[in-house]
Amino acid sequence: MPEDEKTSSHNTPLYTLHGMWCTSCALAVEGALTRLPGVIDASVHYPTATVWVKGERNSVDLTELAPVVKRLGYRLTELEAVDDAHERLEQESRYLTLRLLVGAAFGMWTMLASLLIYVGALPSASIEQVVAWISGAFALPVVVYSGLPFYRAGWRTLLAKRPGMDVLVSLGAIGAVSVSIGLLWRGSVEVYFDTAVMLIVLLLIGRLVETLCRHRGLKALDALALPDAAISAWQKGDWVLLPVNDVVAGMRVKLAPGELVTLDGILDAPGWIDTASLTGESLPRYFNAGQRVYAGCRYLGATPLVMQVTAGAGKRRLDRLRHEMRRYQAQKGELQKLADRFAAWLSPLALALSLVTLIGALLVGLGWEDALVRSLSVLVVACPCAVGLAVPLASLAGNGQALQQGIALRDPAALEILARIHSVALDKTGTLTTGSHGVLHWQVRDGIDKHTLQHKLTSAVAGSEHPLAQALARWSGGDNNQRSKPYKVDEFPGEGRRVWLTNRQYLMVGSVRWLARQQVDVPSQAADGTLASASQVMLADESGWLATFYLTDQPVDDAEQSVKRLLASGYLVAMISGDRQGAVSWLGKRIGLPSEACYAQRSPEAKARLLCGLPSPTLFVGDGVNDTLSMAAADVSIAPLSASEAAREGASAQLMSPGVGGVVKLLNIAKRTRRVMEQNLFFSALYNTLALGVVVVMAIPPLIAVLAMAISSLSVTLNAARLAWSELEQ
Repeated sequence: MPEDEKTSSHNTPLYTLHGMWCTSCALAVEGALTRLPGVIDASVHYPTATVWVKGERNSVDLTELAPVVKRLGYRLTELEAVDDAHERLEQESRYLTLRLLVGAAFGMWTMLASLLIYVGALPSASIEQVVAWISGAFALPVVVYSGLPFYRAGWRTLLAKRPGMDVLVSLGAIGAVSVSIGLLWRGSVEVYFDTAVMLIVLLLIGRLVETLCRHRGLKALDALALPDAAISAWQKGDWVLLPVNDVVAGMRVKLAPGELVTLDGILDAPGWIDTASLTGESLPRYFNAGQRVYAGCRYLGATPLVMQVTAGAGKRRLDRLRHEMRRYQAQKGELQKLADRFAAWLSPLALALSLVTLIGALLVGLGWEDALVRSLSVLVVACPCAVGLAVPLASLAGNGQALQQGIALRDPAALEILARIHSVALDKTGTLTTGSHGVLHWQVRDGIDKHTLQHKLTSAVAGSEHPLAQALARWSGGDNNQRSKPYKVDEFPGEGRRVWLTNRQYLMVGSVRWLARQQVDVPSQAADGTLASASQVMLADESGWLATFYLTDQPVDDAEQSVKRLLASGYLVAMISGDRQGAVSWLGKRIGLPSEACYAQRSPEAKARLLCGLPSPTLFVGDGVNDTLSMAAADVSIAPLSASEAAREGASAQLMSPGVGGVVKLLNIAKRTRRVMEQNLFFSALYNTLALGVVVVMAIPPLIAVLAMAISSLSVTLNAARLAWSELEQ
């Protein structure tokens, strides 16, 4: 949790809002909450249906806020479980799908009938009249049933004094049908049923896609969940298997070798623990008895280990990380706030202009029919197809180019934010490095050739679970059938091992300090200064010191080049890691990052707080469970190819090729896509301005309006296609 929230006297609870239909609903509830006495700030995050409120304790209590929200037609509850959120979104998806099917099934006949009238394909006026009535009959189920959610949302936002786009859609659809029925009654076939159908069906498609995309954020939370498998617990004098949810603080549980730790606790005995998922450390740590371990780590020992539980399911550190992720998601960035302010005044402006047009037309002597048609045209033109296509088409072209470059975008809005990124924060282990150690340098006793050294090393590290031993085994490349078979192995956890061979000879491999305590005369090493931060492992035999190996987690091939390109492009670049200071400093120097931009030994919470202090918008690139909180705190996030499931689900984009070079490529694609988006918005805004000016002055025949909308849509389509073509030529 951010430090300012810890020290503040204000409460900042999270709630779930039920019944939202769109972002206008979120703005309506947000406006109602911020006007309440004692509430300092409120943020309603539509994708996750989460409400974040800040204020005095009594003012932000659920019992105070729920009645206010209920009067608007919504329901506020305690923060729902992730499983309940999945079920809610599935119900919303089915709800939208059914209405879309009805809209498409009946709407296509309305559009076909209107097209026959517009192009003059019917032989007589009487047949045109019949076809026009048929068009209206097929439009009725679409307007009444499929459009119902828009009317409900429009009414609720009006009650909250925050009319949004649903008000325009509702008035446009109902107005188009009402005017069309009036025209038919007077004998005219120039009807607007197709306009009502088009508005409802196209927006239903958008809402359905939006709802399906909202599952992505919940999948990121799912990936942080631990399995509900049974765990061995001490109960009534015996070890029994219990569900994880039945194990409470104070109980003792037994960890099997290689088992995932599913509860927080304190160890009864020492053991090797892989903490990479929570800390990002490149090497496992040796924990002594009495030290605390957290759920999400993995026990690497060879024998069972007993632990006393300190936090049960729901109260673990990993559970707190999930809660913090939801808190970060609920708080909007500056770009989202700017978009909300734009939406807040756009709809009232269109409504006011429509009303002015109606009154103005009546004052200049036009009849009610012409005045209503012009007023309706203003509402329809206020939501033209070009505006709806301007950004999505450019985004689609950008997505296609990213995919060709080996980058899969999971969040459609990510390109817009990536184009304005100021700060790029990179994780170390598994992101800038390969995630596994390798031999960087080695020194050997005089008279020993490399083949002999590798043969002895293979025997010394055989069967060891330590990552450095496994790295040495890979370097030695020895054949298990050719190495000398040990008949006894003495393990010294955290220090080294002594291997007795069948010929009564022995080998020792371990840390420098341990070999010195074993009376091995360790020679002074004149290693290069760049190896100071590397992990040292020494090998000895009966004759004494045999070799010294320097191992380190090597950077990925394009790390240095990518970081230099980011710095040259003007980005603020930082490396934020949970690994030890020496390893982080060495890698920073290797890839060209200044020491002040390298942050080591940071917990997941500290990484997120540090990221929030960087100039925004921010980009975070990470691969582990310990990075998911930072991914939620960043404006946009990217997961490398080897990322964990939790990181992949929480990321806005996924690199499909090794390395981090895709980050630079994606930022360049985003900038070009942003330029096309701005051009498209300019074209659509120009169309909007001209069209609104024309409809205020004169009535536009439906055919002319359709052609104008088609031309404007074609202009933004071709401009978006130009983005793809220009990329392919490079």
